[in-house]
Amino acid sequence: MTAILEHKPDWLSPPGDSIASILEERCWTEAVFAKKSGLDINQVKQLVCGKAAITSPIALTLSRVLGSTVRFWLVREADYRAGLRLLEETNGLRKRADWLNQFPISEMVNRELIPKRRRTAESKPAVVEDLLRFFCVASPEIWKKNYTQLQASFRRSSGDLRGNLGAISVWLRAGERVLEKKAYSPNRYTAKGFKAALLKIRNLTVERPESFEPKLKKLCCEAGVNLVLIPTIRSARVSGVARWIDSQKPLIQLSPYGKTNDRFWFTFFHESAHILLHKEKQTVFLDSDSHHSEGNRQEQEADNFAANMLIPKEHLAELRSLPHTKTAVQAFAKRIRIHPGIVVGRMQHENALPYRTLLNDLKASFTFKN
Repeated sequence: MTAILEHKPDWLSPPGDSIASILEERCWTEAVFAKKSGLDINQVKQLVCGKAAITSPIALTLSRVLGSTVRFWLVREADYRAGLRLLEETNGLRKRADWLNQFPISEMVNRELIPKRRRTAESKPAVVEDLLRFFCVASPEIWKKNYTQLQASFRRSSGDLRGNLGAISVWLRAGERVLEKKAYSPNRYTAKGFKAALLKIRNLTVERPESFEPKLKKLCCEAGVNLVLIPTIRSARVSGVARWIDSQKPLIQLSPYGKTNDRFWFTFFHESAHILLHKEKQTVFLDSDSHHSEGNRQEQEADNFAANMLIPKEHLAELRSLPHTKTAVQAFAKRIRIHPGIVVGRMQHENALPYRTLLNDLKASFTFKN
């Protein structure tokens, strides 16, 4: 339908135009045609003006009296009715153009999530159509109904939804589309299997992204957890999400671009905790880079889980008293088999190290190819 919307004519020709042209060529009046066809004169007039539809029996009559095939007349009728419906739909989409205001259209175009179009009033119905196809919904009203239900299930560490709701839905849908193209994990999720995978995943923190990314995805997939890495949508202000698709498929979605490794790995284990610890399969746990979990039990539990996975409790006292030198931090990190940048980040979180320090050089900044 999108292609038709782009090239729709300003007028539609009913099959009656073809009937009228043939009558004119043969110098037949409508009354003559009525006698030859056995149709009522009023029925003929309705056919010529496009008000009456060409049925299979009428198509057979037209084929015998005026020529061409039955299929020609039926296709002519079908094309005309489809064109009418399209014009009605286009006018309806034009009235819904305000729906576009809540979405980051330019960013979606730049990400190639929707086609690039000229920004004109005439193009807005096509853009609405693009958005409906992106979300796989039939109308803005259905999107709103579904999204309202999804919004009701949101939890956020900051206690509210400061990001643009339309942008959040775009980011979430982008993750779904990746999995729809590559297929969800075929493995059945079990908490025991995922816990075992997380212990192996912790060992990946010392590797570079090009090395650990495929291993991370593979370990999650084997445990029945779907992991997708999607660049953040600026106005969404979301860095990670944990949720269940169809109450069967656990999904962890991260926006890792531009992060340092201490923040990336904390976010990953934080979202993993929601899958493991919080069984509410109708809940969507959204988290931002600057989240605060005070007063939110589930977020505090996820924070504690992530912190303890990266720096186990038995090493916390030593971490707090570490000398502020690269040598000391690197030796400690090597001993507990974790990246030194994660140690620096935890020391800062524990107020054992200022945020402005030369030790920040130990953190690794990275992006992902996929």
